Amino acid sequence: MAVVDAIRSVGRAGMFSLSVLRASRPSRDFFAELVREIYKIGARSLPIIAVGGAFVGLSVTLLGFRALETYGASNQVSVLVGLGLYRELAPVLTALLFVGRAGSSIAAELGLMRATDQITALGLMAIDPVAKAVAPRFWAAVITVPLLTGFFCSFALSASYLEAVHVLGIDSGMFWQAMKDAVDFRGDFLNAFYKSAVFGGTAALVASYVGFHAEPTIEGTSVATTRAVVNASLLVLMFNFVMSAFLF
Repeated sequence: MAVVDAIRSVGRAGMFSLSVLRASRPSRDFFAELVREIYKIGARSLPIIAVGGAFVGLSVTLLGFRALETYGASNQVSVLVGLGLYRELAPVLTALLFVGRAGSSIAAELGLMRATDQITALGLMAIDPVAKAVAPRFWAAVITVPLLTGFFCSFALSASYLEAVHVLGIDSGMFWQAMKDAVDFRGDFLNAFYKSAVFGGTAALVASYVGFHAEPTIEGTSVATTRAVVNASLLVLMFNFVMSAFLF
């Protein structure tokens, strides 16, 4: 029975995703709502992305320096930092921070709209609630998560540079040259943003689906928010493995 319920849930989620794509029609109202959502879930996420990126850069640099120092290759720490960030850490950690900060907000907002009958009211006014409340949030996530990943990398690399050069004593020119030689523009840099777009869309769809179909109560909104964060985080990790192993 549990397996059947799980298959039904996947099917409903797939149909919901298709309805979001069908409802994504360019219009003045759509773009106005899109800009508003980009600010809400994108610009307001910058502080946590900046702080998270900086400390990840510091941690990876220190760990890499200690590991490489054993083999006399401590001046190659920037290679480890650059490849680790662009291939895995930056897209995944940015998406997870986005899920915690913005995904929970999306689920809570839609759950509250369900609890206060706003979604039903939109339907009664012949306004597609998916087009009005879900599609702008989905495309805002697809656009903003790659941009947030870029900010994450910028802060992580800046923090890594400061620690490696001014604390650990690595030559500045060697730091950047080693990273430049190791990091491939298409294979590493661009793929990080491809991943981020997929992760952002996944997080937004999961949060929107759970919030849109939440029980119309305060407790239902709370449960939906928790489910959105857990399910979206697990899907991001799963998709990251699939994309790293089979696509890139």
